[in-house]
Amino acid sequence: MAGHIQDRWFKTETGPDGKTRRVKTDRYGTGMRYRARYVAPDGSERSRSFPDKQKRLAEAWLTQIAADMTRGQYVDPSAGKVTFQQFATQWLASQTTDPATIVAMELRLRLHAFPHIGSRSLSAFQPGHIRTWARTLKDSGMASSYQRVIFANVSAVFGAAMDDGIITRNPCRAGSVRAPKPDARKLKPWTRERVLAVQDGLPEQYATTVDVGAGCGLRQGEIFGLAVDEIDFLGGVVHVVRQVKMVGSHLVFAPPKGGKLRDVPLPDVVSYALAAHITKRPPIDVTLPWKTPDGPPVTAPLIFYSRERKALNRNYFNMYLWKPALVSAGVIPERQPGERFKQSREHGMHALRHYYASVLLDAGENIKALAEYLGHSDPGFTLRTYTHLMPNSQDRARKAIDAAFGAAAEDDGDDGEVMAAA
Repeated sequence: MAGHIQDRWFKTETGPDGKTRRVKTDRYGTGMRYRARYVAPDGSERSRSFPDKQKRLAEAWLTQIAADMTRGQYVDPSAGKVTFQQFATQWLASQTTDPATIVAMELRLRLHAFPHIGSRSLSAFQPGHIRTWARTLKDSGMASSYQRVIFANVSAVFGAAMDDGIITRNPCRAGSVRAPKPDARKLKPWTRERVLAVQDGLPEQYATTVDVGAGCGLRQGEIFGLAVDEIDFLGGVVHVVRQVKMVGSHLVFAPPKGGKLRDVPLPDVVSYALAAHITKRPPIDVTLPWKTPDGPPVTAPLIFYSRERKALNRNYFNMYLWKPALVSAGVIPERQPGERFKQSREHGMHALRHYYASVLLDAGENIKALAEYLGHSDPGFTLRTYTHLMPNSQDRARKAIDAAFGAAAEDDGDDGEVMAAA
């Protein structure tokens, strides 16, 4: 790197005698005296001005720039002037992940990050700014799980800025910054009685969605996207290959979450319920774009559909069908005139998946198989979520030993003496 410090208060002139001398410039005594200049890796010239009596500081700055270039840690000082909101907006526009995920991230950043930290330049962030913002999140009353998602999205923006060489560190990962803590509450599965009560509160044409959710563990979007030709009644299997999801205000078909196509056991009770439903309300062909609103059209003979013979919209279903059913079952109180229902994942259709998991674990199903049925890519996540629902290991140990020694005692004809010998 070729660095140079210019003294703007003086200039060098050649006199009539051919000798050079320093003379004052028109800027003498005003403004910044020294301008340190260097050539950046991209070939452009960069500079920074320093006041009078700060030439050593200018030299130290150039030395640090040279050292950063040598180590490959150079960051363009002007690049960090872009604000968090400006960079995050550009970053979101460049993402190639699932469109619905991008829309959700944009909404979270726009509502919960931009109003608080959006106008600050990336290079101006200190850990204290993130601590203050994190405290604002905590005081908002939002669920801790949602706070963690928002915090992770903001951290991802700073991580991208690091990758692009705009900043040298991610303030969200500073030692003094703490991400929102996960909710310590353990989920409490619904009882069979509650499941049936909510089912009774749904209109008849949608009651079977509960059988599929509680009996096969499908997600809401997967239930809405279930086609009749993906149900193997003879083999007792449901092929989960699609979901109905929202991208902005548009409905699309898409693969299951995480692209996890899977086969789920079809219990007889769910098979009978689906057969009865199909008899009363035959499937219809529904066409939606694939993955994105402008994606190629895909047609599937859906089992569940709206009055308008279209794919079910989760917003309408949750507000006008599911939540009234919760009220009728006594799960949530009846809303007062003018009062809006509060969104709660705890009592959403996801509760049916928790019920499904609790039944299988109570029956002795292993975590790996349950993770496969639920469409989890990591069995460890399944274990962390449902470990408290697994049968008590001490109870299993006692029963196993009792069964083993009891069988041995019966074979020997010495009831009770085997344990004493042990």
